[in-house]
Amino acid sequence: MSAVDRSVFYPGGRTGVLLMHGLGGTPIEMRYVARGLARAGYTVYCPMLDGHCGPSEALRDVTWQDWYASVERAHDWMLDHCDTVIAGGLSAGAVLALRLAGQRPSQVDGLMLYAPTLKLDGWSVPRRTAFFNLVHQKWCANLFPFSERHPYGIKDKRFREFVVEALHSGDSSQAGALSTPGGAVLELRWLVNAVRKQIPHIKQPTLLIQSREDDRSSFESNAGVLQRTLGGSVETVVLDDSYHIITIDRQKDLVVDRSTTFLERLLENVPARTPAVQPETAGQVAARVGADMLGAVPPSMATSPAA
Repeated sequence: MSAVDRSVFYPGGRTGVLLMHGLGGTPIEMRYVARGLARAGYTVYCPMLDGHCGPSEALRDVTWQDWYASVERAHDWMLDHCDTVIAGGLSAGAVLALRLAGQRPSQVDGLMLYAPTLKLDGWSVPRRTAFFNLVHQKWCANLFPFSERHPYGIKDKRFREFVVEALHSGDSSQAGALSTPGGAVLELRWLVNAVRKQIPHIKQPTLLIQSREDDRSSFESNAGVLQRTLGGSVETVVLDDSYHIITIDRQKDLVVDRSTTFLERLLENVPARTPAVQPETAGQVAARVGADMLGAVPPSMATSPAA
């Protein structure tokens, strides 16, 4: 549904990390973390979800099942090229990662959830948003767009200015949409409802990272709920100097560091799997994995390689 695929992909070792962006966002919001993990030797794929990075009409018309189909396609590719696959994502992308883990328990080896959003109840969310819970039909939901507002999920003032400029540029492929259709927010609610039933049965080791100052989704109603109800081991990191979009905010380096450490520990306990590799140059990667990895990119990347 977009003229150009904005997916982000970095080839690496036989351990893959699949990262999903948030609702109304773009794969670019995952790029900093993706690069950090790629430097550690992992293959990282951040697919563009259906309906994103294009006109608002595209996001209005897709369903959460369409977003999840994007995730499954990306996961299928990763399974063909990696021995171990860890799924994760930001905000709604984290919820999609949970869905994948619940639907494919034997094919997802771990989870990395960044500011997971089960409930929009952060301190910057307007109180009137609570009335949106009374809306249950998509045509009606689309009458109530959700516009981005200060502080735009970012505590870093300088970077926030850059994001605000991109949001107002009219190019949703850069920083996401300035306004998210209410229908898409309703689809997120339906996705969350489906995932909540699976949460106690999701047993993969999980890394949860969220800010205590999250402006869009409170820690207690989101990461806190998952910490208490997930069926497997959970490692929780609480940030103290970021807002919602922790993958690009002030503590993004800490996010990368904790994610890398989590992956190293996880792979030590995955039986019969290839351990994480050390950082390699492009030439070393080519010599080790040959055309299988460098000659093949995810199908959606074939005509538009990631920057």
